[in-house]
Amino acid sequence: MNVDLLNNDNLKKAKKSSNFTILSNDSTDGHGGYGAGTINLDHVTPLFIDIDEEEAFVDMGALHARSLVEKRVKFISNQEEVPTEGLKRYWLVWVTIGMKEKKPYYSGVAGCYMTVNKQAKRGYKSMPEHVNNMDKSMKGKIFVDQMDYASRQVLKQFLQNHNEAFWTHSEKELHEALDLN
Repeated sequence: MNVDLLNNDNLKKAKKSSNFTILSNDSTDGHGGYGAGTINLDHVTPLFIDIDEEEAFVDMGALHARSLVEKRVKFISNQEEVPTEGLKRYWLVWVTIGMKEKKPYYSGVAGCYMTVNKQAKRGYKSMPEHVNNMDKSMKGKIFVDQMDYASRQVLKQFLQNHNEAFWTHSEKELHEALDLN
């Protein structure tokens, strides 16, 4: 599946119905009026890694906690309360695209653990972790140390296959974080 990480058509649709202001461009032009204090998610992409299937896929709905993985699931903060029969484990990885030397690259990557049991309509995720890790990604941080080896390899392969040039221009820190040989 070929997905354009820079395509934000889903965001433009979400803007119309969202109570949270997300801007595609800086409409304030520095004046500090309406729109000041908003965040721009144009270059952030939510990438799910199915831990057990070792597959990666993009679901832009995750920007608003409305991905296919998250729909019809009540999330709780205690992992032990989620029934294990039918449980799926995921990493939600926030990938941010930046520019350096007029070339795009993967500037920030941060993963968050979550579980989902669709039959029980319950799941585990730490909302503070998701918010903080999205923020880390947007600030150009690489935060994948908590991820298991196999999931890091799936992430690395996805990023390389999506756009080899983005991968090549990415910081050495990302390459080292995903290269555990």
